[in-house]
Amino acid sequence: MNAFASDSPSTSGLPIAAVERETGLSKDTLRVWEKRYGFPQPLRDSAGDRLYPSDQVEQLVLISRLLASGMRPSKVVGLDLSALQALLVPATPAMPATVMPALPPQGAETTMPLEDWLVAIAAHDQVSLRHQLAQAQLRMGLAAFVTDLVVPLTIAVGESWAQGRFQVFEEHLYTETISVVLRQAIATLPPPPRSHGPKVLLTTLPQEMHSLGLLMVEAMLVLEGCHCVSLGTQTPLTDVVQAAQAHRVDVVGLSFTNNQPGAVVKASLRELRQRLPRDTALWVGGNSAALYQSPMDGIVAMPSLHGLRDALQNWRNGSRPHSG
Repeated sequence: MNAFASDSPSTSGLPIAAVERETGLSKDTLRVWEKRYGFPQPLRDSAGDRLYPSDQVEQLVLISRLLASGMRPSKVVGLDLSALQALLVPATPAMPATVMPALPPQGAETTMPLEDWLVAIAAHDQVSLRHQLAQAQLRMGLAAFVTDLVVPLTIAVGESWAQGRFQVFEEHLYTETISVVLRQAIATLPPPPRSHGPKVLLTTLPQEMHSLGLLMVEAMLVLEGCHCVSLGTQTPLTDVVQAAQAHRVDVVGLSFTNNQPGAVVKASLRELRQRLPRDTALWVGGNSAALYQSPMDGIVAMPSLHGLRDALQNWRNGSRPHSG
């Protein structure tokens, strides 16, 4: 019997669709691992459908994190919780799975030390945390709030999770709270002049579930006078093309993590570049190493938020990418 199978006859557990949402691992991936590695080993309900016990889901969450840091499934699938946690501390990347963040300069002003923010998150008082973050945004201004507080705090939260200080639900609480604050701040900004441009479509492709980075980028773009159309996460490629055409956008901006193989990322981008109009720019960012290994014709790759201004300046000066 697989070491991770439940010894209990109970059929309690999460269905495969819920596990996919919780871990970011596709249903096909879970089924392939089950056959290839013998893990996960789900139970079955009365209808014969898979049910995944909570301990296996917890392992799958950790495995997903390790894959995002660049490890191979064959090295981590089936390891127990303690082994996975031991691997996470050195393997966790310097920045979490967000789009285009960059560390603030040394000595940058924040409203209070990062440790105090981490304590506030651990207090589990979402109303108070949201109020404190909203007050910080008002004091600092939106641009400094994003670059000097949200970016380093997001990194610190990710590292705290990897070290076992935070549970997944605490990281989710932080992400949801900061997302609400950013959306409210963006909504209060005056609309940019119609002639200013560009109009930017923001989203991720399927299996890319992280949205906080998209909000950071949207905030910085709106401050620069851009019109943003946000589709959220996991938009099929065909729908990205259709939305870009329907909204007549000038730029499509995508985020990628290390969750997907580099070859898949590049193939998706090449197909999207071919299907988008020639005069629609394609900007990409995130912590997928494949984005920065070699230039891709007609695609602007930005490893940090600071690249946005240069890309905007080039766009406004008429230096538009073209497909090859």
